Amino acid sequence: MSNWLDELNVGALLESGILLIGQLVLAFIAFYVARAIGRKVISQTFAKMKDQRNISAGRSHTLEKLTHNILSYVLIFILVTFIAEMFGLSPGALIAGAGVVGLAIGFGAQGLVSDVVTGFFLLLEKQVDVGDYVTIAGLDGVVEEVGLRTTQVRGFDGTLSFIPNRNITDVHNHSRGNMRALVDVSVPFEDDMDTTIKLIQEACLDLGEVKEFIKEGPDVLGVEDLTSSLVTIRVIAKTENMHQWTVERRIRQAIKQAMEKKKQLDEAESTNDEE
Repeated sequence: MSNWLDELNVGALLESGILLIGQLVLAFIAFYVARAIGRKVISQTFAKMKDQRNISAGRSHTLEKLTHNILSYVLIFILVTFIAEMFGLSPGALIAGAGVVGLAIGFGAQGLVSDVVTGFFLLLEKQVDVGDYVTIAGLDGVVEEVGLRTTQVRGFDGTLSFIPNRNITDVHNHSRGNMRALVDVSVPFEDDMDTTIKLIQEACLDLGEVKEFIKEGPDVLGVEDLTSSLVTIRVIAKTENMHQWTVERRIRQAIKQAMEKKKQLDEAESTNDEE
């Protein structure tokens, strides 16, 4: 036992350990520095491309995030290869082993392959971009990131959903053109329809600050539905993307204010007639 301890060179082991830890620290520092520099270069490159080639902001942001992810994967692969060499492992042997393992689990990785293929065509065909309002996989929200494996959609309640690309069978993109603002107004059955429609149309002419979002209309289409006590009148307008709800709320407010004003005038005329 004492002979073994004598033969053991504690100093050499300590020196080797310190050297190994130092190399690991330097490797990780180099990784983070290279990633930071790479991301900055990518961001600057896409900023120039957006200006020079007239690429939309959403498309530029989508491709920029995807390029960041690819850069991270490449740097991680280089880091793992460097660490393997530090421990005396051959990168070629690791790659060969990974190939054997990949072949063994290939039949179980069909979902991953489907994710990558679907994500590739989502990007190639420009079906969605970052910032688009979409309905995919039964979820409504704004696209935050499009990757080769998953697509991230932020719901209007703040929930961030990670959707595997293989689950995206239908894409409903609500940000590729003007949207429709639709308002149904219910009025008493006994009201004069011509007068009411005229009142609603006049109210829609004064929409204040939301007018800049309106591309066409608002127009009163006429009577949409009838019940025993109510008549539904429909109003529509074409608006910019993502502003249809704001316009709908302002139309309802304007109609409500116009009806209240008319009611006050009618009551005042009724009072004057009685006097």
